[in-house]
Amino acid sequence: MNSSKSPGLAGFGILRNTTCHTEKKISVFFSIIFMTVGILSNSLAIAILLKAYQRFRQKSKASFLLLASGLVVTDLFGHLINGAIAVFVYASDKDWIRFNQYNILCSVFGICMVFFGLCPLFLGSVMAVERCIGVTKPIFHSTKMPSRHVKMMLTMVCLFAVFIALLPILRFRAYQIQASRTWCFYKTEHVEDWEDRFYLLLFSCLGLLALAISFLCNAVTGITLLRVKLKSQQRQGRSHHFEMIIQLLAIMCVSCICWSPFLVTMARIGISESRSKETCETILFALRMATWNQILDPWVYILLRKAVLRNLYKITRGCCGVHIVNLHVWELSSIKNSLKVAAISESPSSKQINLQPLSLMGQ
Repeated sequence: MNSSKSPGLAGFGILRNTTCHTEKKISVFFSIIFMTVGILSNSLAIAILLKAYQRFRQKSKASFLLLASGLVVTDLFGHLINGAIAVFVYASDKDWIRFNQYNILCSVFGICMVFFGLCPLFLGSVMAVERCIGVTKPIFHSTKMPSRHVKMMLTMVCLFAVFIALLPILRFRAYQIQASRTWCFYKTEHVEDWEDRFYLLLFSCLGLLALAISFLCNAVTGITLLRVKLKSQQRQGRSHHFEMIIQLLAIMCVSCICWSPFLVTMARIGISESRSKETCETILFALRMATWNQILDPWVYILLRKAVLRNLYKITRGCCGVHIVNLHVWELSSIKNSLKVAAISESPSSKQINLQPLSLMGQ
């Protein structure tokens, strides 16, 4: 009987003869630690993004914050659902035959692995495209991309990720228990059928395409901002653009470092005509690398904020013994002086009284 089309027996052949062993106590410990840290980090990032969304009402930043909030919420639920299932599997001594007789839990686990893997990558690329349009075509962005359209884009991205995750189920292809007996995914052992290869290549190609789109759009956005900065020294209206592009670059770097090993490994398994040379330990290491993406993503919004970067800049310059000019105080004093000059110039005073404070300010 073909195990890929038999839900009740899917993956059980791997359970009888597996060469991939994981230490139960260590694995449970790391799973709990990863899940706890991920939940706390994403919860803190959500609070920061919601506070920023309520504080700033610019259209451009509001759209970015909506997409960023969707990304962090997706990572949070990914840790909650996938982490809870993984801890349950470890706590049950990985006895899939006992609690997965009809392959229901494995199917749910596989769907969640695919959805919570692709959805953050898609959202990262959409955020990069949104920022690129906001910087290069600001008029089009302000008129054609209101918050309502951004919410529709967010919904469409999630629905597309759900469709990709449900595609094997719709085709009556069960998700497989992997050789480590700790997670479920597409078939990665003895891949011979073209459809099994198609799912692996589809997952890896979509993920790599999302990373490529993010890289291209962030490059265009960064070059555009640098050109504008060199032409005009006015900082007003541009600081939030630089803050967002720094966050996008950090998200892109984290995603590339964490997801590239897993995506490339899945692509190699799908392309290989003969038996895959990827060992269970290699796949498991790549999976753990990908898991770190959901932990590091929220820290981009926690650490790479303008207020935090300003304080880090002050501390660094202070440790180097360089005198620091308080930019915030300087800006406020400049505004106050400008208001004073405007008030004096409009007052019915003599020109000599007007020129004296101006000359003192110039000194």
